[in-house]
Amino acid sequence: MAFEEASIISTLCSAEVRPELGKPMRNCYSLPGPDFTYGMYTHKRDGGVPEAIGHWDAVKAKAHPRKRVMPRDFVAMGRAAVDEGCTKAREFALYYGYMDIRCKDKGILRYGGKAPPGMTFGKPPRPPTPFFDIMQHRYKELWMEEQRARTRVQHMVKKKIGEVRENRTTFLRTHPLPVKEESFWHLRRFEKVKPHLRTFPDPESRQKALSASH
Repeated sequence: MAFEEASIISTLCSAEVRPELGKPMRNCYSLPGPDFTYGMYTHKRDGGVPEAIGHWDAVKAKAHPRKRVMPRDFVAMGRAAVDEGCTKAREFALYYGYMDIRCKDKGILRYGGKAPPGMTFGKPPRPPTPFFDIMQHRYKELWMEEQRARTRVQHMVKKKIGEVRENRTTFLRTHPLPVKEESFWHLRRFEKVKPHLRTFPDPESRQKALSASH
């Protein structure tokens, strides 16, 4: 019964729909116009064909978003004022009016800021090697000069380490003191003093002993 009703309704609808002039009859809906968008419509426009082909300024410039103004960081300003030597309330007020330190936006620190346009990520490429320097063994000569300079510095360091500081002992070893000669000079008042102890029986034997010793 339901199938029969559906067939009757379809025949009635087809009878009411008249074909267009010069075109065959269709049992379907007409297609939408050229401005119809299939799927989800996005309001953002990127310029389309004019911008892709001729780089024309077809898209209106967007207004820059308003920059977020962060509150003043009084903790940092107070610390800086103390470092500068401020001690009174008036000095702090003048310093706060002169220095304007703002709090840092934690959102920017979390997600990162925009990289500068000329920034290079990673290690920059090393400069090209001249071919004539390679043919002339220039790098070999530079390496040998560096090795000679390094060896020279090492020898200087070894000499400084091996040197012994000169003290009184080493000075006396290299420069001994002159031998002190005995002086047989006596005062005049002691020249005629007779000895208290006579170990020789007479002056002749004493003279003989002195002559034998000398």
